[in-house]
Amino acid sequence: MSALSEFADYVTTGANWEGRNGITQAVVDHVRLSVFAVAVGAVLAIPLAVFLGHVRRGGVVAVAVVNIGRAIPTFAIVALALPFSLRWGFGLGFWPSAVALVLLAIPPIFTNTYTGVRDVDPGVVESARGMGMRGSEVLIRAELPNALPLIITGLRVSAVQVVATATLATLVGYGGLGSLVVRGMAQRDDGKLLTGAVLVALLAILTELLFGVAERRASPWRRRHRSLADELTRDVRPVEGAPIA
Repeated sequence: MSALSEFADYVTTGANWEGRNGITQAVVDHVRLSVFAVAVGAVLAIPLAVFLGHVRRGGVVAVAVVNIGRAIPTFAIVALALPFSLRWGFGLGFWPSAVALVLLAIPPIFTNTYTGVRDVDPGVVESARGMGMRGSEVLIRAELPNALPLIITGLRVSAVQVVATATLATLVGYGGLGSLVVRGMAQRDDGKLLTGAVLVALLAILTELLFGVAERRASPWRRRHRSLADELTRDVRPVEGAPIA
C-alpha cells in the first residue's frame, strides 16, 4: 500500500478521530498550545514595543536583544526549560514547550510593532501635538491606527512560526499533532505520519490566511472611520475670495 493510500485510509477511519490519542484531540492540543504562546508573546512584546516606538529611544538595542532568541534553536530552549519545569512542579509537556514557543513568538511581534509605531509620518505626529493632544492621545489616535497593519503582520509571522514549531512539544511529553508524526515514525505507519504533517501544514496555511484577512481589513477600517492621521493629512482648500497668507 502506498503512503498516500495509507494516509487516505487513516483519515477516513472514524476511530482514528476519537479518544485521547485521536486526531481531534491532537488538533485541539496543538491549537491550545499555539494560541497560548502567541497570546503571551503579544502581551509581553506589544506594550514595550509601542512605548519604545512612541518615545523613539532605546528601540534599536531592544530589537537586537529580542532577536538574539532567534539564534537559539527552539528545541534547545525546551531542553533548558524542562529541568526548571520539573523542579518547580509544572511537570512535562505543556509548560516547557510554552516557554520555548513564547520566546519564539516575541521577536517578530516586537520588531514589527516597534517599527510600525516609530515610522509613523512625523508630520502627522507634529500636527497632532500642535492640536494640543498629549502623548497618550497622539499614540492612541494617530500612531497606533497607522501602525496596526504592521502589528498584525508581526502577529501573523509569529503565529505561523509557532504553529509549525509546536510539533516539538511531543518530544517532552505533550500531545498535539507532533505526536502523530512521532508515533507514525516509530510505528512505521505512513498514514499516521502524513496525517500529522498534513494537518500541521493546513493549520499553518489557515493561520496565514486568517491574519492576511485581518491585515487587509485594517486599512479599510481606518478609511471608513477616518482616523486622525487621515484628517491631519487631508488637503485643505482655501475659501474663494479669502486672502492667502
